[in-house]
Amino acid sequence: MSTLIACAHGTRDEAGQATILKVVEDVRAALPAHEVRDAYVDVHGPYCKEVVAEVEPGDGTSAVVVPLLLAGGYHVYHDIAEAVKDRPDVAAASALGPDPRLIDIVMDRIREAHVPETTTLILAAAGSSDPRSTADTEAAAEMLRARWSGPVRIGYAAGIHPTVGDAVADARANGEDGEVAVASFLLAPGFFQQRLTESGADYVTAPLAPHPRLVEIVLDRYRDAGGS
Repeated sequence: MSTLIACAHGTRDEAGQATILKVVEDVRAALPAHEVRDAYVDVHGPYCKEVVAEVEPGDGTSAVVVPLLLAGGYHVYHDIAEAVKDRPDVAAASALGPDPRLIDIVMDRIREAHVPETTTLILAAAGSSDPRSTADTEAAAEMLRARWSGPVRIGYAAGIHPTVGDAVADARANGEDGEVAVASFLLAPGFFQQRLTESGADYVTAPLAPHPRLVEIVLDRYRDAGGS
């Protein structure tokens, strides 16, 4: 059976670390006969390349690295790709998004925050200079627009514009009716989520993890990449 390596970004935030480990535990519970390991691309270990190196080579697919990342970008196309490039028996799966099930979770978080249905939403992603990541976030926003009766904008916690704060201010300046809510498109608590809470919005939703839908997506990415 193939090892599943769940690879997250990494964070110094203790609540964020605990949230990622909860996702890994949920995946492990869903695959009780498999080895499921956590790995990270930044901030702290165990780093993805190290975890991949510890996998015993075997026939077929020995392991699959599933990015615990909501969009493709540098970490998927460079860091994880580099970690597996010398291991033909280790596959790299695609990012978790875009996927309509992520929007299911966003909608759950919106309901939990009691956001009125006509509120302007700012879908708030981490941000990346990689255009492939931006394209994935834009695709997620389009999915959200199909589900939401009010306006939907995009804001980023870091790296590129518009920032979440700018997106909130622009929504107010353009006279969009009612209040403004920031819909977190982040996986776990941490520095970026804190930026969302400081954006000046009337509502800020919680990060996506943990959630049963995330486990479904992780398992699909694992199997689609050859895990068994």
